[in-house]
Amino acid sequence: MKPGLPRFMRPSMRLFFFLLVIFAALTYFFAGNNYYLAVAETVVIILLGIYTLADNRRRTDKLAKYIETVSESIGSASENSLARSPLPVAVFYADTGNIIWANEGFNTITGSRKHFFEIGVGDLVPGFSYQWLRDGKIESPETVAVGDRHMRVYGTMLRAPARGDSAAYICTTYWLDVSRYEEIAAKYADSRLVAAIIAIDNYEEILKNLSERDKSTALSDIDGKLQTWTGEIGGFLRKYDRDRYLFVCEERNAAKFPKDKFSVLEAVREIEGAGGTRASLSIGAGRGAETLGECVRFAQLALEMALARGGDQAVIKDERNFEFFGGSSAEHEKRTKVRSRVMSTALGQLIADASSVYVMGHRNGDYDCVGAAAGICRIAFSLGIPAFIVADETRTMSAKLIASLRESPDFAGAFLTPTDALITADARTLLVVVDTSRPEEVESLPLLEACARVAVIDHHRRAATFIENAVFNYNEPYASSASELVTEMLQYLVETGEIRKAETDALLAGIVLDTKTFSIHTGSRTFDAASFLRRAGAETTDVKSLMQSDYQTAMQRFEIVRNAKVYKGGVAIAVSEKDESRVSVAQAADELLTIEGVTCSFVISTSGEDVVVSARSIGRINVQLVLEKLGGGGNQSIAGATVRSTDIETASQQLLRAIDEHLTDIKAEEIHR
Repeated sequence: MKPGLPRFMRPSMRLFFFLLVIFAALTYFFAGNNYYLAVAETVVIILLGIYTLADNRRRTDKLAKYIETVSESIGSASENSLARSPLPVAVFYADTGNIIWANEGFNTITGSRKHFFEIGVGDLVPGFSYQWLRDGKIESPETVAVGDRHMRVYGTMLRAPARGDSAAYICTTYWLDVSRYEEIAAKYADSRLVAAIIAIDNYEEILKNLSERDKSTALSDIDGKLQTWTGEIGGFLRKYDRDRYLFVCEERNAAKFPKDKFSVLEAVREIEGAGGTRASLSIGAGRGAETLGECVRFAQLALEMALARGGDQAVIKDERNFEFFGGSSAEHEKRTKVRSRVMSTALGQLIADASSVYVMGHRNGDYDCVGAAAGICRIAFSLGIPAFIVADETRTMSAKLIASLRESPDFAGAFLTPTDALITADARTLLVVVDTSRPEEVESLPLLEACARVAVIDHHRRAATFIENAVFNYNEPYASSASELVTEMLQYLVETGEIRKAETDALLAGIVLDTKTFSIHTGSRTFDAASFLRRAGAETTDVKSLMQSDYQTAMQRFEIVRNAKVYKGGVAIAVSEKDESRVSVAQAADELLTIEGVTCSFVISTSGEDVVVSARSIGRINVQLVLEKLGGGGNQSIAGATVRSTDIETASQQLLRAIDEHLTDIKAEEIHR
């Protein structure tokens, strides 16, 4: 018998021979003296056994030869199938990537010789990674560039016979040319529509007091700049309102936006209107949508974002993110008292309709946050609505101001912890968020999510993430502080005699803090608000007392300033590896600006597992744009950021890169001018 033939395939006659032997034995014992019959049967059985064994051997040999022939045919067919496959095929070791065998198709696409010796698949196809095979997948996640072809690779990895001291794994890959499909996909992606809405920010201001002829000239100049720019980009421009334009182009044209950096913003600034007012644009672009209508909706949201950030910039929105361009020019006050009066009336109506009012700011609330909250509470008190300030007093930066407010009877029980506020809020509660519009920065995110009616009052430039679906949104990046905005609304909603001194001191302290005693980010409306508070009872000496720091905080501030270094372009950077208080970090950033030659300051310090950054500017650098790259925000003069779960060295390197990128952008804009 062939040793390799399975036992179940071998012919077996054992049962039949066993029965014949039984019959022969019965004949011998029960047939009397007829022994010859028993002997004859035995001889026949022996002869039959010999014949059966010989016949079985012959049949087994034939069966084994047949199986060998079939196996050889299958192996030959399999080998010929790989060798003559219309798809390029390559077989290589999984550990080294060295090619074992490849068919002519693979040789053709790689331009390699037929015989391989210690040549890795990566040598023939640079950049090819087969990690996906090791991960158990059968298709490459991305196409592979082979010369001018794009290939989709499929394959399997199998265990091979031992090679050396260990077993080897062999990868068999099949390479499918998808260049044509990639070309069609690229053409489709390039032809997708992008919509942009362009708005003239200061239409009324630049035309005010101009003659009809000069008005026509100014508008014609703006139209000409836009026509020139859109002509260079490529697309369709149509003016659909006195100060609005619709621009539609394809994705291949919109790819020029990042490189061009919306140069039309600078071009339009060259146009002057009445009183030397320079024209400015805000552009919102929508891309990556399934339909043109959705692109236009993205563009409208992007334009709203650009306007909420102060205008004079461009914002691109896709399905996931916002991308910002421009916005580095100096901010100019563009608010009107008409808007303030309208917003005051709307807020007053919302408060009057509420069962209670909860006021919440950002985490680690400062004087501006608490001062604005106190002003909102006074509006609610005057309307007979109970109001509370939600604050975590274990981490606030306004302990002195909160203690001062508690001395007033109206605020003795007006402070709630976030947990208590979440428990007591009902369906008619109005939550007013002040001094921030970012949901991740509020004092209590669960409370924000629990309240159905939310109002937002903020003076920071809007970031990519913001509180959506707010029933009231008053965002004025030209204002110095949230306290300034609330003070203006107080004038329309509350009689001066009803405002308590504790509230006026708190509001003035918020304004003083954010303006650094009226030295930065201060407009005429800021002085108007401060003047109103002074008339309503605010005492500057009491505010000064609130602004004083204790001895330990002062020493921390001086130590941080002592270790500061000037980086470049008047930028001072101080790094402290100690867990400094946020008050010390902010005050150190302020202190650095008092040094001659320093126009921008950054202070970095650890805070538990996070790193905090405080920034100030009195020059051309927009610290808000710098710290946005680190996930922070603010305005052109004051900004801050918290870099989560990182070390101070990593955060410092990220900050330096962000500063360098911003300085490069400023230099490019100056060259363009």
